[in-house]
Amino acid sequence: MKTNTRIFTLLTFFYILVAAVYGYWSNLVDGEIEVIGFAAIGMLVFLSGFLAFYLGKTAKGFTGPEDLPDANIEDGEAEVGFYAPWSWWPVMLGIGGALCFTSLAIGWWMFVIGFPLAIVALIGFVFEHSRGLHAH
Repeated sequence: MKTNTRIFTLLTFFYILVAAVYGYWSNLVDGEIEVIGFAAIGMLVFLSGFLAFYLGKTAKGFTGPEDLPDANIEDGEAEVGFYAPWSWWPVMLGIGGALCFTSLAIGWWMFVIGFPLAIVALIGFVFEHSRGLHAH
């Protein structure tokens, strides 16, 4: 995580440099700063800065095998989490989310169809191991 912190910190400074060059160049060519591109690159500064800050804060209490110079590849192959490979809830959640976002282009009526589907799928996905055969 310390390596990731360094990478995102370098990216933050890189995006600051790119935003300055982009703003200067667009001002030189058009006589005014092109706002959309400058704002998009500025948001990249904040995105990478927030990630670097978060990873830096969480890296203080965590030492993973990727931070140790003498670590082997097999040191990092611990179990990441529990995932149900038989579950259909993520597929239904994806369909509901896709319908909701498609409604931005098509119309509000599609949101009325997609939102309840997404809510039911989200509840089913969260509570699938709280009832039935696989409850624990």
